[in-house]
Amino acid sequence: MHIMEKPNVTPKNLLAVAREAKALVALAFRNGPIEVVHAGKACPTCFGNPEYSHITQEEMRSIMKAAVDRMYTYLLMKESDKAAYDTLLSFGEKYTKAWDEPTLTKAIRGISNSSPK
Repeated sequence: MHIMEKPNVTPKNLLAVAREAKALVALAFRNGPIEVVHAGKACPTCFGNPEYSHITQEEMRSIMKAAVDRMYTYLLMKESDKAAYDTLLSFGEKYTKAWDEPTLTKAIRGISNSSPK
């Protein structure tokens, strides 16, 4: 059984991971098929009403498939071509300037629930 070592969490590490997370989400999710759904007009009857689905099953499948495919590609790139991966993150970062900083959603052994400052 492989025991995970306690990660070395420093403010610098947190900033780097936050940058990476936001850039990857922008590239894998935000700038994918969800843009087509987001760009449409709001339904005047059901807008803001959580009782109604606002994304079809087919749209959701397409959104998630594209995100997984892109993340798969990016994570392989991270392992195989660090320079290209860093360039990709810099590109993705352009979309995230006004985004909130991430916070941990679940405590992980050895990592406190904090966000980069």
